[in-house]
Amino acid sequence: MSNTSLRQLWPLYLGFLVLALCWLGPLPAMSRTAFSAHMVLHLGVIALAAPLLAIGLARAGLRLSRSGKTGGRMALAFAAEFLVVWGWHVPTLHEAAALNVWVFVLQQLSFLAVGLAIWLLGFAARSRFDIAAAMLGLFLTSAHMTMLGVLLGMAPKLIYPAELCLGAFGFEQLEDQRFGGLLMAGWSGAVYLAGTIVLAARLLARMDENRDEADSNE
Repeated sequence: MSNTSLRQLWPLYLGFLVLALCWLGPLPAMSRTAFSAHMVLHLGVIALAAPLLAIGLARAGLRLSRSGKTGGRMALAFAAEFLVVWGWHVPTLHEAAALNVWVFVLQQLSFLAVGLAIWLLGFAARSRFDIAAAMLGLFLTSAHMTMLGVLLGMAPKLIYPAELCLGAFGFEQLEDQRFGGLLMAGWSGAVYLAGTIVLAARLLARMDENRDEADSNE
């Protein structure tokens, strides 16, 4: 592989580095007793490492096939992402992941799987329809994650057991939960909205290319 190719793949390497920092650093232990730390870990995997890995894989040549089944795969992937994100924030499942290491591993792997899937659908898309569908999916993902963050951030009392919100970064228990919600609303909303804008720019560029080709053939 040439030096140019290696430089182009920097998002892939950075994505693996972010993933290693998330999983091998202090965040896994902190997330068992601090909701805000859990949210930093969650978003680090799904809204930082995953898009970097997806961009790197797309630059390495990974592309979606033109089988005609892309729409169904996209709908399934975005539905799975919604269920995984909201499901793991149901109090019983969140508590189970905090108390059982194997449930925690399953939680983190599912975050990475759905995050990587939906970002790959966007950055590895080939057709205008696929890009537009992925753009809509990322926008809806931004909306539902922002909504979940707002619900957590505005909760008047603890949703999760007090021993899971003991606080990090100097927060009290309810502040810890609210800060976690604020992180989800702000961080995920900004990242997924940025992804939507990037795909919109790609779609416009693709339309311009097709228009230029049509003009040249006249």
